[in-house]
Amino acid sequence: MNHATFRTAWRFEAFTQACAAAGMARVSVWGDEVDRIGVTAAQQVLQDNGLTVFGYNRAGPFLATTKAERADNLATARREIDKAAALGADHVLVFPGRLSDGQKGLCSARRQVAELLVPLLDHARACGIRLALEPLHPMLAGDRSPLCTMAEAIQLCDQLGDGIGIVVDSYHVWWDPALDAQIALAGEKGRILGFHVNDWLVPTRHLLTDRGMMGDGIIDLAHLHEQVLAAGYQGPVEVEIFSDDWWGRDPALVLQTAIQRCESIFQNVESQHG
Repeated sequence: MNHATFRTAWRFEAFTQACAAAGMARVSVWGDEVDRIGVTAAQQVLQDNGLTVFGYNRAGPFLATTKAERADNLATARREIDKAAALGADHVLVFPGRLSDGQKGLCSARRQVAELLVPLLDHARACGIRLALEPLHPMLAGDRSPLCTMAEAIQLCDQLGDGIGIVVDSYHVWWDPALDAQIALAGEKGRILGFHVNDWLVPTRHLLTDRGMMGDGIIDLAHLHEQVLAAGYQGPVEVEIFSDDWWGRDPALVLQTAIQRCESIFQNVESQHG
């Protein structure tokens, strides 16, 4: 479970306790909640509940207009990597952020992302933690990330070398006609670090906070899961739902529903691949 699915109802302590009670061994966490209680306290909470950290959200945003702003953003991103490493996270999500005021098109933003990832990746390597690129839906290209496709992410990983990979988020990539081939290619290159699940509702009422519970939308989640397994991914299915609807419900019911949906959608596919 990703804390984003429950973050308006459960703080870090309640979230980890509930996940542990449900029999989970790993969770994905957010830096603002770690900051609220401090790294040492977060380590203790995780240890008390027998949990390890899978994904850490996040390093970024770091796109900016001026050199000084970029330097400040990069320093902040490095500190997030330090916290993730202290928590023993498997990977840190990279979040480039929005285009600068007055910026047109995505070419310069993409160049800036590639340039800033070089020192950020050097720092991550020194900390013994991996960076994870997450291609986002094109509707979010202007205000959240200029990285929109698996193909772009794979090319960027190849350019940067070891220590960086890709999180396949079903909400963001399901629409891509080249997706199956790109998942297979990412698998061949050992780049798949995570698999996020949720669903695309029709109609979608908000670009960011109207994701669906698995099974309530139009994404063929079982097929996507089969593709990442066939590509060699051996990590968990991670539930990450940004939803005003689900945030307004009893978080215990949300957790129970998410587990039931995952068991229904993914269990049979997983058994085919051992």
